[in-house]
Amino acid sequence: MRKKNKQESKDGDARWLSVLTEEQKHVRLGRDCSYKKELRRLQVELVKLQEWVRQKGLRVVVLFEGRDAAGKGGAIKRITESLNPRICRVVALGVPTEREKTQWYFQRYVAHLPAQGEMVLFDRSWYNRAGVEHVMNFCSEPEYVEFLHSCPEFERLLVRSGIILVKYWFSVSDEEQERRFQQRMHDVTKRWKLSPMDLESRRRWVEFSRAKDEMFAYTDIKQAPWYVVNAERKKQARLNVIRHLLSLIPYEDLTPKPLKLPPVEKTKYIRPPMQDQTLIPEVYC
Repeated sequence: MRKKNKQESKDGDARWLSVLTEEQKHVRLGRDCSYKKELRRLQVELVKLQEWVRQKGLRVVVLFEGRDAAGKGGAIKRITESLNPRICRVVALGVPTEREKTQWYFQRYVAHLPAQGEMVLFDRSWYNRAGVEHVMNFCSEPEYVEFLHSCPEFERLLVRSGIILVKYWFSVSDEEQERRFQQRMHDVTKRWKLSPMDLESRRRWVEFSRAKDEMFAYTDIKQAPWYVVNAERKKQARLNVIRHLLSLIPYEDLTPKPLKLPPVEKTKYIRPPMQDQTLIPEVYC
């Protein structure tokens, strides 16, 4: 039997992978790749990216959108875990105040845009108007239509000004969202994540789906396209989105070299007795 060369083997592997179901591909990933090990590797790269952004004076904006319980918060947490909060910060705005409701719609978001050397991650953004505000009738129809037409121009303006704008939509199925909602309801540490608004949005699944499709039709522009994240499996989604974000911004390793700790000055300082200070109870010893 003729021995296959390397190219033939590679082509054969590609054909074999192409017939795998999505579930089988994920099982393969789980067997061959340690989540924690890969996350650590990617977080090291994020630190390198952060230093590149700081030294080169870049301005980076990343939007995280998607359905409730789609995994946006978990992805943001893993991205920022090892980063300097003075360089990479998270913006998660609440309900607008009465004064903000009278402003130009984008005004309160503009106030949080990055200066040079900063990254800003929006946990939900100005796209609230195309989603929850529209579906729940928190804005008028003319305001909604105006947003669909003005949003692409607003984002083109940001990009022309030098801002790197990245938009992620976390996609999750009806069944998986239901499973995560049930999990939150039975976990007291996660129950705060559920609100009456979340439950109402759950009831209006189809309306939100149509609103998302309409939003994409108007705002999936060349200068700032939508990147869809398959969020059915949280861990894989986190790794995929971090890896993709790193691929969008060319960077080099500018990590500072390790510092040499200077010796402590020997003085006649006497530390005050611990019993003279107010100590917290040492419950865990």
